[in-house]
Amino acid sequence: MAHLTLKGNPIESIGTLPAKGSEAPFFCLVKTDLSEAGPADFAGKRLVLNIFPSLDTPVCASSVRRFNQDASSLDNTVVLCISADLPFAHKRFCETEGLKNVISLSVFRSPEFGHEYGVTITTGPLKGLLSRAIVIIDADGIVRYTQQVTEIVEEPDYSAALKVLA
Repeated sequence: MAHLTLKGNPIESIGTLPAKGSEAPFFCLVKTDLSEAGPADFAGKRLVLNIFPSLDTPVCASSVRRFNQDASSLDNTVVLCISADLPFAHKRFCETEGLKNVISLSVFRSPEFGHEYGVTITTGPLKGLLSRAIVIIDADGIVRYTQQVTEIVEEPDYSAALKVLA
């Protein structure tokens, strides 16, 4: 389990992020058109998993905007923005913001994602949502970078993540 904080108050997640160098756990998540997407849909591409609690918070929204701007311009890279928000909320957010360079995915049909990636929050007011984390998976499905943001209201280290993709 990861020990995190929410505005300085302790909370925990169900586990830890996948180990660097390990094979990325399988996932099947829901796109904004209610179709499903998994690793096979992005075969041969590098994946940035931008995982967060909810689009309805300023930091989460900021991370989606930032990755839309920065990481999506990298060659052979797909940015997946993943939360427990319903696909309708993901679609509305991306349309309102004019975001076209990220793929929004919901875990609402797949609670196992949070377990497999160790990001389901198990205590505190955000219990059941996903913690803020970044996982970068190479084109062969191997985890190359992870960051579990220990204070939920802080943004991830974009520079470190983007450096792995450079």
